[in-house]
Formats: sequence, structure tokens, C-alpha cells
Amino acid sequence: MQPGYDHLAAEYERAFPEAFRSPLERGVVAAFAEQVKECAAEGSVVDVGCGTGHVTAALAAAGVPVVGVDPSQAMLEIARAAHPELRFVRGTCDPVTWTQALGADEPPAAVLARFSLIHVAPDRVPGILRSWAERLPIGGVVLVAFQAVDGGRAVVSFDHAVAPAWRWHPDVMADHLLRAGLTERWRTVSRPDADHRFPECHLLAVKETSEPPAVPVSRGCSVDGC
Repeated sequence: MQPGYDHLAAEYERAFPEAFRSPLERGVVAAFAEQVKECAAEGSVVDVGCGTGHVTAALAAAGVPVVGVDPSQAMLEIARAAHPELRFVRGTCDPVTWTQALGADEPPAAVLARFSLIHVAPDRVPGILRSWAERLPIGGVVLVAFQAVDGGRAVVSFDHAVAPAWRWHPDVMADHLLRAGLTERWRTVSRPDADHRFPECHLLAVKETSEPPAVPVSRGCSVDGC
């Protein structure tokens, strides 16, 4: 979620012309869509960091209302041209940007953030997750995907081609979600392969109550502010 994506939007679309790079990714997003439909909350899924809109389109095809949000105008132009029947708005992971676009009468029902939180500085991530949880209804769903860390480290930076980025330990991300009021339901972790340099995690959590839980036992986050 950085301005560098504006300069590389066309190249990005050539490199990633499809919504998913593996059957696992496709299945995870399909499972997320089913969880959203089970919740039956009013409002739309917000696809945060939607890029050129392929996953947004996959969600719409799965039968859930969805709006794509991205800070890159160039990426949004590609998304709108490819999927003119869908809605895309300019915004960031900060819900203030997309709640203004949606309007007060269209609350978010769920949030999808696939490989977009990786560009948010680690000390900001807990606050972002809390801001999502505050706006979601009971039963609201969040799915985050990120390059993962093995072992004892909580979060490490890595050499992303476009912008500063961080990899997270799945347990630490789950702790942040829980502290925000979002309870993990399931996760997947895939191993590196020819197309993926690092392990990758998809983690789904649900807002089960109106009040955040008591601060849970830490799982070893070693970064100040985590």
C-alpha cells in the first residue's frame, strides 16, 4: 500500500494476471466468502489493498457484496477497466478512508487483506486491526494473508520489490487479532516453492462479542509495540 505501485501497475498486472497462484489460495478465499455468507451481516466485504481487482471479482462471483479499496490510482484504473460492474474506491487500510467512500449507511460486513498489511509498519498494525474490529458487526469476518516467519522472531523486514514490507509469525498476528477483539477460527500456512520465497499464512478471525477480550497471554512477540 505504497505509491510505488502506481509506477509499476502495468507491470504488476502482467506479472499477476490471475486472482490466485495456487489452489490453496483459491480455496481459502472461497472459504472466507462462505463464512461471510453464514454471518449474513448487512454491508459489504472490503477488499483492502485490492490492487488490480482480480480477488475482488472472485468474491463478487462467489455471491458476496464487495468493494475494492486501494491507495494506487493506477491499480484502480486497471481494476475498473477489467471489472466495470464492480465498485473500486481509493483508500488505505485505515477504515476512515473507506467508510467515507461507502457512506454511513453501508457498514463493512467483513475485511479481506491479502498481502496488504505487510506494507504497514509493525507498530501500526495493532491499531489498524482494532479499528476494523470496532466497525464490524458481531459475526464479522477478517481474513489476513502475509508472508510468514518461522521460529522465535515476531516480525522481520524483507526486501519487497516495490515498498518496505514485513513478515509476521502467525502466532503473533493471531495475538494482535485477539487483542483487537477478533478470534481466530483457522489458518493455513504454505511452504516456500518455485513461486513463493517465504512461507505464507492466511488467517481467518471472527468478531464474536461487542467487547474486546481481556489481554491474552503473549506468545512471545519480541518487537516493541507488538
